[in-house]
Amino acid sequence: MSNENKNASALPLFYTNPEPLDAKRHANLALRKNFGLGFTKGVNAVPITMIELPQICHAYPIAFSPDANATPVAILGLRDNENLFVNDKGEWAGDIYIPSYIRRYPFIFSEQAGGDQLTLCIDMTDTVTEDNGEQKFFEADGQPTALAKNALEFCKSYHSAAQQTLAFGKDLHEAGLLVERSAEIVVPGGQKINFSGFRIIDEEKLSNLDEKTFLDFRKKGWLPFIYAHLFSGAQWPRLTRQLNDVIKKAAN
Repeated sequence: MSNENKNASALPLFYTNPEPLDAKRHANLALRKNFGLGFTKGVNAVPITMIELPQICHAYPIAFSPDANATPVAILGLRDNENLFVNDKGEWAGDIYIPSYIRRYPFIFSEQAGGDQLTLCIDMTDTVTEDNGEQKFFEADGQPTALAKNALEFCKSYHSAAQQTLAFGKDLHEAGLLVERSAEIVVPGGQKINFSGFRIIDEEKLSNLDEKTFLDFRKKGWLPFIYAHLFSGAQWPRLTRQLNDVIKKAAN
């Protein structure tokens, strides 16, 4: 997880130049077709929302960030700068759920300072946008296209889920349920890889949770998502197998 970083400009993961979509300025701007998921190749963890945990737990281990927000993340790889689920063509591993944070890209909401207004933005890079392409964001009369409308609705849903997730993570953190963990993985050739910088829910702490907090969690609907996280622990061996396959192919 060490490369799921905060760069100098504090931009969200994957985004390099987000800019509000504007009917006049971007009248001819379009989304490139099939730009792929290659932008995820260099990350080994990605933020996820609480409502995704039941799907995520069947494919990826789920961990929590070490800060007070306790953001849940899907673990995509065991080495820095390596996503084990995307190939060199930018294609995701078949029939495996893709986290919504990745599917939202290149769109994102920008929150205007001093207000609650959210503005739809797009990452303005040549890899995902082009002039006069087929998938335009605005019609000739300046109205948003179906593509732009769908992106707006997706970002609305994501934003709502992210707010829920923030409350969920803070509750777990404040209840003292999260503990730091590290893992040592032995790969072909005897090399050892240390994976650290993440937290998980401690099952003993959960079983000893006081009744008041437990009932509060049940009332808020947190319990199914806590159990989804615990179930996701079964996916660590999958990552190890995938990494072993990558190392073996590289050696041949």
